[in-house]
Amino acid sequence: MPTEVVMPQMGESITEGTLTKWLKKPGDTVQRDEPLFEISTDKVDAEIPSPAAGTLDEIKIAEGTTVQINTVVCTISENGASSAKAAPAKSAEPETAAAPAADTATPAAVDTPAANESAAPASAGAGTEVLMPQMGESITEGTITKWLKKVGDTVQRDEPIFEISTDKVDAEIPSPIAGTLSEIKVPEGSTVSINTVVAVIGGTSGKPAAAPAASAPAAAPAAPAAQPAPSISASEGDRLRSSPLVRKIAKDNNVDLGQVPGTGASGRITKTDILGHLEQGPKPVAAPQAAPTPAPSAPAAAKPTAPAPIPGELVPMSKMRSIIAQRMVESKRTSPHVHTVFKVDMTRIVRLREKEKSKYEQRNGVKLTYMPFITRAAIAALRKHPIVNGAIEGDAVRYNKNINIGIAVALDWGLIVPVIKQTEEKSFLGIARAIVDVAERARGKKLAPDEISGGTFTLTNSGIFGEQFGTPIINQPQSAILGIGGLNKEAEVITDKDGADSIAIRSIQRFTLGFDHRIVDGADAGKFMTDFKNYLENWSEDIG
Repeated sequence: MPTEVVMPQMGESITEGTLTKWLKKPGDTVQRDEPLFEISTDKVDAEIPSPAAGTLDEIKIAEGTTVQINTVVCTISENGASSAKAAPAKSAEPETAAAPAADTATPAAVDTPAANESAAPASAGAGTEVLMPQMGESITEGTITKWLKKVGDTVQRDEPIFEISTDKVDAEIPSPIAGTLSEIKVPEGSTVSINTVVAVIGGTSGKPAAAPAASAPAAAPAAPAAQPAPSISASEGDRLRSSPLVRKIAKDNNVDLGQVPGTGASGRITKTDILGHLEQGPKPVAAPQAAPTPAPSAPAAAKPTAPAPIPGELVPMSKMRSIIAQRMVESKRTSPHVHTVFKVDMTRIVRLREKEKSKYEQRNGVKLTYMPFITRAAIAALRKHPIVNGAIEGDAVRYNKNINIGIAVALDWGLIVPVIKQTEEKSFLGIARAIVDVAERARGKKLAPDEISGGTFTLTNSGIFGEQFGTPIINQPQSAILGIGGLNKEAEVITDKDGADSIAIRSIQRFTLGFDHRIVDGADAGKFMTDFKNYLENWSEDIG
């Protein structure tokens, strides 16, 4: 089976590259890791090595052409197999596989699996292979948690077709093209390496097409939809084109998805659609049991809640949960954690927010929360104390050029930390918009791989659950994490300019800096937090 070589991703923000020169021609023998072609991007010029030993079978991209990352640029056959197997290989593993790869972030060549039964007829016709994507720099595998389509279903380009779970993110994976899902190769619950072919769209697979569908019953979640179902159900949600998150919100709020107009691709009901429907006061569908009573406010009502565990029940960890556990233990083992807690008088900011929040949202289209204030104060302190924004690399310290802030987002199924890049270049409004954007897309499983990596400092807001303060674990390889405690009114001793003391009611919030004592000393942490505190208590920045 030939190995497909793709345009690599030569940096987190790189989306394309120009193939400037071929160092081999078709028919040449190449060794593994031998330079094969040269590329140029906006950040680097590089020679790209061959991922396998064999014969350069076909060049698909001419010199001087600029293509998206993960586009297939050539194929390499095993020695002695290029001409004898070239024809059947095209029907079994089609050359159009470049399209799905463009939606992933795969920096290496794709080793496609050996042909299976569906490739037997040479005249079967080619389809487009859908690959397990790489959802982060260090991700090597993913678990297919649910198929959103079944064999024979028509799919649109960018329409979600399956869900995956990795150690960094749960995500819906969109279809790379429009067509018919002709084969499912990997059933639900299976964990496979990145770039494994999990499905085929298009082509005429003939008799063998039925075999994969029969062998993977779990991969056909919409099967129950064949039975009439007037009440809300997961199968109806599938038929109405909606994500699991949307169906969960609908179920928790007793909403008939048939009443919700969809604005997504092919009429798909998005999270924004159902939240808007709830805010407008939807008419609940009668049900034998009342839906769980949500919190009073509309936004809280729209937020799905995880089902309560059954006492005595043994439930296996999800892939995300088990890897989070592993990463937390690794972090505690790697970094000697020290925590320092500072009390900050937020009264000035509370009054500013109360005064401006209505006009701010009308003016800018985004709610004015406390997070952009806190983030801006952290950025200012990180600028003055770059060691807190640094990281250990071997026996050296990396002083990061940019301040890339990770914002921890709690999900029903785990925790994810989307990253806002180059925050030092953003205004207050830019930060406010970015925080809302990444949080919404994290909950909707819409984050790109580049958005969950590359952080240099993390904020985690557990205070929203009422705690005074916490002692968070550092997100490796960063050197520090800032825990945000609850905001409460407290009696404080206030000293005026004449030295007279009085007791006043103030809005107080506690912040915890967790830091790696290998790189950050207590004095560094204290100076950082003092500047952070002063920035908030003496706020003078224009909020836009």
